[in-house]
Amino acid sequence: MDVTLHLAQDPEADELLGRSPLAALVGMLLDQQVPMEWAFKGPSTLARRMGAEDLDAHDIAAYDPEEFAALLSAKPAVHRYPGSMAGRVQQLCRYLVDTYDGDAEAVWRGVGSGRELLTRLQDLPGFGRQKAQIFLALLGKQLGVRPEGWREAAGDYGEAGSYRSVADITGPESLTKVRAHKQQVKAAAKAAKSAKSAPSD
Repeated sequence: MDVTLHLAQDPEADELLGRSPLAALVGMLLDQQVPMEWAFKGPSTLARRMGAEDLDAHDIAAYDPEEFAALLSAKPAVHRYPGSMAGRVQQLCRYLVDTYDGDAEAVWRGVGSGRELLTRLQDLPGFGRQKAQIFLALLGKQLGVRPEGWREAAGDYGEAGSYRSVADITGPESLTKVRAHKQQVKAAAKAAKSAKSAPSD
């Protein structure tokens, strides 16, 4: 895995995401309740604070939980909720150590179908169906991991030419389009909620 991603909009952080399967997984895990760039910059910040050029699942899994939380909490914090996210990152790494001997890329290496890959991603701690589908779409669209039926398994996120998620971001222009799409989805959800709670005549 060695490609150029543009998710953190930061050259150093994006370079790590493009060459490190674990960094990409951790960035995806962190991508909730914070701006996307903040989430995907997290792995680079974490690696630097651990004095390493890459993240290592064995090292993270074995880290003292309080000290690891302190690494994420130091300013600038890696996430809005650094304590709880530190626990989730360690949980993910322990699972990777137990299931794949710490080799994050083994989650998708040699996988037989898109459906199997989706199942493997959903089995990861902290990855619900939506997060798993977005990451599957990222693997297929930008990282060259394309088992049979990957677009179908990724659902709407696998659609070619769409701008729905991080899987579609290749630079500032596509980032703007994805942001616009997310705002539309939020506005539609808000309108639907208002309509539902409005008193009927």
